[in-house]
This record gives sequence, C-alpha cells and structure tokens, in this order.
Amino acid sequence: MAPGSEKLLPNIFTSLKGYTITQFTKDLIAGIIVAIIALPLSIALALASGVGPEQGIFTAIIAGFLISLLGGSRVQIAGPTAAFATIVAGIVATDGMDGLMVATLIAGIMLILMGVFRLGSLIKFIPYTITTGFTAGIAVTIVIGQLKDFMGLTYAEGLKPVETLEKIEALIKSMGTFNWQAFVVGLVCLIILIVWPYISKRIPGSLIAVIVGILMVKVIKMDVNTIGDLYTISSGLPAIHIPHISIRLIGDELANGFTIAILAAIESLLSAVVADSMINAHHRSNMELIAQGIGNMGSALFGGIPATGAIARTAANIKNGGRTPIAGIVHALVLLLVLILLMPYASLIPMPTIAAILFMVAYNMCGWRTFAHLCKTAPKSDIIVLVATFVLTVIFDLVVAIEIGLIATSVLFIKRMSEEAEIKQWKYYHRDNDPDSIELRDVPLYVRVYEISGPMFFGVASRMAEVTLKDFTKVLVIRMRGVPALDATAMHALEGLYERCKRHHVQMIFSHVNEQPYATMEKAGFVDLVGAENFCPHIDDALERATLLKDGMDTPKKASKKAH
Repeated sequence: MAPGSEKLLPNIFTSLKGYTITQFTKDLIAGIIVAIIALPLSIALALASGVGPEQGIFTAIIAGFLISLLGGSRVQIAGPTAAFATIVAGIVATDGMDGLMVATLIAGIMLILMGVFRLGSLIKFIPYTITTGFTAGIAVTIVIGQLKDFMGLTYAEGLKPVETLEKIEALIKSMGTFNWQAFVVGLVCLIILIVWPYISKRIPGSLIAVIVGILMVKVIKMDVNTIGDLYTISSGLPAIHIPHISIRLIGDELANGFTIAILAAIESLLSAVVADSMINAHHRSNMELIAQGIGNMGSALFGGIPATGAIARTAANIKNGGRTPIAGIVHALVLLLVLILLMPYASLIPMPTIAAILFMVAYNMCGWRTFAHLCKTAPKSDIIVLVATFVLTVIFDLVVAIEIGLIATSVLFIKRMSEEAEIKQWKYYHRDNDPDSIELRDVPLYVRVYEISGPMFFGVASRMAEVTLKDFTKVLVIRMRGVPALDATAMHALEGLYERCKRHHVQMIFSHVNEQPYATMEKAGFVDLVGAENFCPHIDDALERATLLKDGMDTPKKASKKAH
C-alpha cells in the first residue's frame, strides 16, 4: 500500500468480521487483566502529573474507550503514560487545570489534522537520538520527583518545587525529615515489583505491591502517608467541563499542545508498530492519529490528562489473548466499574508504594542500554544531540529539549548534506600523455564541463560560485546525473549562474537532469529560459549539442577532459 493511501476507517469495522464467541471470551479476559494492570499505573501517573488519582482513571476510561473504538490498531491500549508526567505537572503548576485542558485540546486538534492530512508516516522523521534522549530524561525526572514520597520527606510549608533542579534542592533541604518507615514500605514494594515477574506473569506485580503496602500500613500500623492523607478521592462519574478559554491562554499553551501532540503521535505509533510485530498485522497510522486526537479531547473535556498508546499495556493485552478493539473497550468499562465501586479504597494506598511503582516505570522506559550503546557507537554529532536532549529535559523541560533537539538535528543534517554535495570541473588531459585515455572524451576547449553531485539545496547553493568561466569559454555544460533534488534557493543560484553566463555570452547546456530538479526548473520557467533543446539526456548528447553551437565561435585547438 502506498504511503498515505490507507483507509481512514476504524479497525473495529474490519477486525470484527467473522467475530466468534471464543474470541470474545479471550478479549474479555485480556481486557479485565489489562484493567487490573492499568489501575495502579493510572493512579500513580496521575499523582506524578500533579493531579488527583481519579483523574488518571478518568483518562484511562475516556481516552481508552475512544481510542480502542476509533483507532487504527486492533490491539492498542491507551491511557496515561509516563512520557507526559513531567510536562503535565509543569503545566498544572503554572497554568492550572484550565491551562492543561486547553493544551490537551490543542494537541487533540493537531493529532486529528495530522491524521486527516495523512502525516502518520512523517513521525518516523523524528530522530532516534531525540526520542532516546528525552525518554531517558523523563525517566530521571520521574525518579527525582518520587524520591520525596519514597523516603517520606516533608517539605517546608509553602515549598512547592516544579523544576527538577528545584526538586533536588528541596530534597537536600528536607533530608532532616526522613521517615524510615516510609522508606521500608517503599523498599519492600520495590523489591516485590522487581522479583514478582519471576514468580508469576499472570498477576501484575503492581497489584501485589499495592496490597502488601496497604497491609503494612494498616496491619503493622506503620506511620506512612497514604493517598487519602494527601488527596480527596471522588468515586463519581467524570463530568464534562468546559475550560475558560481566551486568546492569551491559547497562545500560552500552543507550544505545550504541540509537544503533547508530537509525544502522543510518537508513542502511540511506536506502540502500534510493536503490536503489529507481535500479531503479524498492520495498523492504520493516520486513523490511529485521528483516534488519539479524539481520545485526548474527550479526556480533557472530562477532567482527564493527556493519553497515548501504552506499549506495556498493549503487550499485556496481546499476551493474554486480546486480538480486537473489544479488549480495549472492556478494559475501559472495567475501570469504570472500579471507579464507581472501589475507588474509595484507593485512599489506602501508601505514597511510597506509588513511588516504587513509578521507579519501575521509569526504569522500564529509560532505555539505558540503548543510551549507552548510542554513546559508544554513534557519530559525535548524534551523541551531542542525544546528550543535549537528555540534559535539557532534566534541567529545563520537554518543550525546550524537543525544540532545541530538532533544531540541532536539522542543522547537523544540513551540514552533512552540504558536505556530500560537490561541484567539480572536468580536467583537461592530452591523450598522448595519459595512460587512461580510453576513458577520456574529446571536448572542445571552448566547452567547460562541471559535474554536480548530491542534493542541491539552500545549504550548498552558495557553492554555485565555484563555477568559473574563462575568456575563451563559449559553452558551459552542467552534468546533473547525481543531483536527486533541487530547492528554491539552489534554483535561484542557478538563475544567477545563467545571468552570469548571459553577460559573458556563454550558452548553458544541462546533462541528465533528474525528474525532481527538472520539474522545479520547469515550474520556475528556467527550462524555457535556457531552451528545452539545451537539456540533454546524456553527457555525450550534451557534448554533441555543444559542438553544434560552434558556428560563429572562435574555436581553439581541441583538448581532452576526464570525467570524475
């Protein structure tokens, strides 16, 4: 299927053809298991994002339902993910929930437009170094943000650090409030999370850690803060809320909305690709982006936070037999029942348990092995982008990291491409003196031949000045067989070269101009300016054309030139 030709049709309409009771049973079981996995994660990620625990559940319900219903993947499970935690926490701290809602709505609109205009395949152009760098950076910021609860620290009254460096400073100042009981609860839960997968893969370790944490606090009477001590938990259904929107607020949140949209697109499509490899299927990337946009807008309007496809939950869905969007819908409905019936019990979960769960989330997402491998094997310029994106994410925020990372990558790419481009003049040789004369062509001395190779774009357009004309030059042949692309700036440089040739009464002839450069020249009127007859398919045709123009010219003695 050609890029951009896929149907904008939710996968549920095609994956349910021939649907059976047997598959429904598998989808039902998978959906229930994924909901059990998603419950503590949704609460933990909501708290890490600076919002209430029920808002994480709202997100998993609303976005999870809409994305499964309308998505382009058969098995994608959506909900809150760690990638958004730091940026959401920053928006909430500075602009409040209205700012977050507006940013998420903007992101939703952008995602829908990306899908409608079939830009799903363009996400692959986000460099791997940038995604690896900011993912590792997010993992570090999550760990730093959770150290307070893991160690049971108490910040001074009025101290609410937002930036990572502020949190580190606050941690150092608060070390005198270290609570060993909280640390023990967190450590026990962390050990359970590490060891449990070796015991059972059916029951999620996070659920066991939550149960053990609650028992340690309630039965052993350990003095540890729980969610209920710090947050008021509501078990009511999510209600629609229209934020107070102003032009100024929209302007303030545009950059955040763009970052959320890019993150959602990258993570959801990456998750869909991983899922495809596990079930030997193909997702519809553009429809997936539209569903992600609708899901995020729905989540925002019902008090949730940004959502995207979650790789771990999607993989769990597949491993437990889920093969259609029904599993994702069941996952959302089960979480809805939990919200109505069991949400008050979430107040019993100890905060160090939440911190331990997020430590594992951070470890699983950091990709330290990939990071280390890139640092050892990648070109220096890529390592610079990788480390810079990582450091900027930790020290500043994700918006700054992505913006500067993309700019740095683009500049480095332009530099590399400009180094690949070459404008080279053919050399004159006398046949009698050169042992390789069989490779030479007879070229009149009044003909000057230049060969251009590599993409001709704004980064190399200035090198057109390297083309020189002698007093006896009457014809300039430009060989372009190695030029795959030509942009407007390079086209302008060619027009400048034509004017220079015209002033010196030199005729231009082009050899082997490829399709895209020729189309650009034709659109600019350059082909008509030079003359269509002066565009030749082969260098020999161009040289023959040059000899036909010798009438009326002063033709010095012939020499030979060698092509490079």
